[in-house]
Amino acid sequence: MPTKMIPHFLDYIAIERKYSPRTVEAYHDDLRDFCRFLGWEIEEYQPKDVGEDDVKTWMLDLLENQHQSPRSVKRKLSALRSFYKYLLRQGKVQKDITARIIPPKADKPLPVFFRKEEMAKFEQNTEERIQAADNPFEETRNNLIIEMLYQTGMRQAELLGLQDSDLDLQQGQVRIFGKRRKERVVPIGEGLIQLIKEYQEMRSEETAHAPAFFIKKDKKGEIKPLDKSTLYSIVRARMGEVSTLKKHSPHVLRHTFATAMLDNGADIRSIQTLLGHASLSTTQVYTHTTFEQIKRVYMATHPRAKKK
Repeated sequence: MPTKMIPHFLDYIAIERKYSPRTVEAYHDDLRDFCRFLGWEIEEYQPKDVGEDDVKTWMLDLLENQHQSPRSVKRKLSALRSFYKYLLRQGKVQKDITARIIPPKADKPLPVFFRKEEMAKFEQNTEERIQAADNPFEETRNNLIIEMLYQTGMRQAELLGLQDSDLDLQQGQVRIFGKRRKERVVPIGEGLIQLIKEYQEMRSEETAHAPAFFIKKDKKGEIKPLDKSTLYSIVRARMGEVSTLKKHSPHVLRHTFATAMLDNGADIRSIQTLLGHASLSTTQVYTHTTFEQIKRVYMATHPRAKKK
């Protein structure tokens, strides 16, 4: 049901606050982006259905998946804050969901990744979890999601867009459509192939016509493609059990894939191709991460590393 809250806010800053047309347009674009992240158009925005976690997830998506700068994300958060101050004054909301949100720092840190010990811990007792689960299908799906992200390095949007036709299990490869529908092919190992077959077999018991490779049941029991919010929740819950990192997002698994490849001898050009990076400079950030590891080991173990 249309609410027109955002259009009214834009009229307010344009007419009463006399913001420049360029500033009003920027506010419009930022608020539109937030609405679309939630699956709405501007006219459909419903404050009662939005919470603080939605804002945090949006910011994380902007930083990690859309690769927007901390400055851009900070600006978008500022637009949302101004909108909620307006809603408070108008009595449309009782709480400012942006009040406790901390904007990102200007300096973007090096990529974080899960350690190999953490990934090994995740793999342990997976079969037991599936057998003990109330919903074995969901447990199997969630396990495959983690392994798919870790073993292919695909982006979360690429995973959500995956179709059965993109998988060639006989050849051991998956076709991935990245940004601007740019296609790349990534090899997959026997272990992942077996997990995919097990998932597909269980999925066929849930539905004969899957709308996407990864599916979920909504509250009404209807089969739908897996969505971004559910994907984040799955990764956070599962990786939060084995890792002490503050972030447990799909993109951290992408970082983990790249770092593991580099640590085990893959050349930087191959990693660039597997990740679908247009520029080698984007991939080279992982070499800095690995160097920091090497430096810590050297400083801790070499007898000449520390001054006497």
